[in-house]
Amino acid sequence: MIDLSFFKGSGYEILGTAVYIINFLVILNLIFREKRSIETTVAWILILSTIPALGFILYFSFGRGISKDNMFKIKEAEDKIIKNNILDTHVKLESANKFEPNVVGHRDMIYALANSNNAHFTDNNTVDIYPESSEFFDSLLDELKKAKKYINIQFYIFKDDEIGSKILNILLEKAKEGVEVRLLYDAVGSRLFSDKTILKLKKNGVKIGAFFPSFMKIVNFNLNYRNHRKIVVIDGNVGFVGGNNVGDEYLGKDPKFGNWRDTHLRLTGDCVRDLNIRFILDWRYTTKENLELDKYFNDDCCVTMPASSSTSNNVGVQIVSSGPDITELDEIKYGYIKMIQGAKKYVYIQSPYFILDRTLTDTLKIACLSGVDVRIMIPSKPDHPFVYWASCSYAGELLKFGAKVYTYDQGSFLHAKTVVMDDAICSIGTANMDIRSFELNFEVNAFMYSSEVAKKQRLIFENDILNSKEMTLDLYNSRPTNIRMKESISRLLSPVL
Repeated sequence: MIDLSFFKGSGYEILGTAVYIINFLVILNLIFREKRSIETTVAWILILSTIPALGFILYFSFGRGISKDNMFKIKEAEDKIIKNNILDTHVKLESANKFEPNVVGHRDMIYALANSNNAHFTDNNTVDIYPESSEFFDSLLDELKKAKKYINIQFYIFKDDEIGSKILNILLEKAKEGVEVRLLYDAVGSRLFSDKTILKLKKNGVKIGAFFPSFMKIVNFNLNYRNHRKIVVIDGNVGFVGGNNVGDEYLGKDPKFGNWRDTHLRLTGDCVRDLNIRFILDWRYTTKENLELDKYFNDDCCVTMPASSSTSNNVGVQIVSSGPDITELDEIKYGYIKMIQGAKKYVYIQSPYFILDRTLTDTLKIACLSGVDVRIMIPSKPDHPFVYWASCSYAGELLKFGAKVYTYDQGSFLHAKTVVMDDAICSIGTANMDIRSFELNFEVNAFMYSSEVAKKQRLIFENDILNSKEMTLDLYNSRPTNIRMKESISRLLSPVL
């Protein structure tokens, strides 16, 4: 009988050598070809070097880059709209009477976002802030029922559960009435969205798009890159953007999370046009459908709707999007940095994930040392353990510089993504205060220049403090050894979480 042990041993050796060679080539690619942050590059090198086989699998699943060349192609008609918008923005910025006294000193921020992101500045908008998910869904359902021409709806997570079915039933009804309905979802985030429901929607005239679709809903070669945007535009008149996805857990019906604390916006005015451009670019990339822009950007669109007593009027707004398709720019992060740098009195931040790069860490430290009241609110319990412990580590580091850190209600989950400063500027949208949102996810935020809106968000934050526990420096320093170890390991991996 032939002894095969030699060949088996050789086989393992060959396989092991192949893995090392492949990992070495991947490391060379990371260093010399891919323009990633130093922290991310070092983290992947560490993973590929210390756990070669598992590291290769993790990198193949989560770390590979994507083709970024002209992902969202701007057509001539859109380019004309965008250029006219930017020209309009610069004209408005030359007029001091467009701004309130405590906002006029922040025109440089509007310039920065306009120049880096083609973010149009509009000042004829109304804004409603919904700090309760039930308020957002009630308003969304009501506006969907009023649709006459079209509905553009996009969510990272879309489930056909109770709240999802309510929305889908309206979409089906509207499609039967002749309203154009387009539903765009992320294939990874919406993996529980059933094929049966999708087929029913298509058969009844609802147009469907899955961003970076998975192979048989199992394998996704772009798993690490997620379209995290949540956009709804109805007839060009009303828009929604914020942190909520579509699922019953966002209404507090999942016992794992308890009450869900999120923040969403209802917008009217010309900023809805800018939100619609973002949807159309995502839609065309996903479905290749060639839309006639005149239908979505004519003079009948973007009409300011009647305001309620809780609505803020004449609000300056920039719709800012970011994503891994542009590696040289982290537009929403730039907006956050400008807000923190411009703060003289306070900056309040809410985020379910708080993982910072060196630039943001230093910016917040400098703000603390300058006497700015820096307050950070994160959840009191994790939905992703490694991310949670990394967040605690970064928040704890800022305690040493005078920041105040709060963990939100133990029986709830904080999912809001908000930044507000000096009763002047407020940002609400889909981007968390973390490296993933800045470098890997496709995100969209509304930056609002209004004392009224900023004061409302400040009061919401202060009310949330009443349901939070303050993480003091003494309390943080007394944490047990096992927590310190979890934080240290999670922080080491934070650039790739």
